[in-house]
Amino acid sequence: MPHRTFLWLIMPSALAMILFIALPIVSVVVQSLYVENDRVLIEVDNCGPFGCQKEVRVDVEATALQQAEHPLGRFNGLATYFNRNHLAFDEVGEAWGASSGMGDFLGRLIGLPFYKALTFTLAYTFVVTPIVIALGFLIALGVNALPKLVKGPVIFVSLLPMIITPLIGSLILFWMIDANGIIGASLQRIFSDPNLSLKASPGLTWLMLFVYGIWHQAPFAFVVLYAGLQTVPQDTLESAMIDGASRWERVRYVVMPHLAPLTVFVALIQLMDNFRVFEPIVGFSAEASATSLSWIIFNDLRNTGTPLYGSAGATSTLTLIGVSILLMPVLIRTWRDFNGKR
Repeated sequence: MPHRTFLWLIMPSALAMILFIALPIVSVVVQSLYVENDRVLIEVDNCGPFGCQKEVRVDVEATALQQAEHPLGRFNGLATYFNRNHLAFDEVGEAWGASSGMGDFLGRLIGLPFYKALTFTLAYTFVVTPIVIALGFLIALGVNALPKLVKGPVIFVSLLPMIITPLIGSLILFWMIDANGIIGASLQRIFSDPNLSLKASPGLTWLMLFVYGIWHQAPFAFVVLYAGLQTVPQDTLESAMIDGASRWERVRYVVMPHLAPLTVFVALIQLMDNFRVFEPIVGFSAEASATSLSWIIFNDLRNTGTPLYGSAGATSTLTLIGVSILLMPVLIRTWRDFNGKR
């Protein structure tokens, strides 16, 4: 294909990527280097029937003028990345010096806002992702073995968790585990403990968030891998059966290698989705027990005073770096496999 034709072919996609991906990322990184302008305060006399008192108030006009002159705020460089709400270099150094061992140091580290959110984010990602892939694969194998008459209804039912909006799905499960919900009331009756609550323990809260993530995302892995099962070479399967291979051996040596590229694709999507976990935390009202990097961004932007755009930008940038680090091994392996087949 001539270079000129190739350039015209990819130009619409390249422009769309620049406008909707590259420029927003650049703007977020730039915003993370600034902090909000200080409000201009003035001292005024508040006079009443019993005399006058000095009060400090915000000069709205001067503050608005300052905001107009410096719309991004005050330049802060990388200081936002290093403060207590993010990488907290000073606090980490103090925790290391005051710790009696690695366990004590990790306990102090997790007490910091960013590292607390990072701990839950990584735990959610590395627990939910492999279980979703394995469960989706098992569901795909089971559905593929069903008679054609019942495959359609079973596939529809299996996809329902993915159809439901994440926030609505988490709210439904949250109501179910409530003391008056079907799951919460059943557990209280089974264990004869009217005070038993899945919401009371941080560990149980994490567990319920993991369960919800698996329930909601397993249908995606199922539908992708089920589609891949339809492309498995039947000649190879029949040859394996003639050679005496058992069902497990056919799955292990024929089906799984054939689905490996799709498994990598599902893993990439799941890693990116799970690393930005947000909706379940809001739906479960689990902020006291579990926060994520995305929740920190949300909390900065909904600040009741002035939205902390610089802080949200710094957390967003760190989240992008974290996602890149997670995806790098998978991308490197995919690149090597691709080059090896050429």
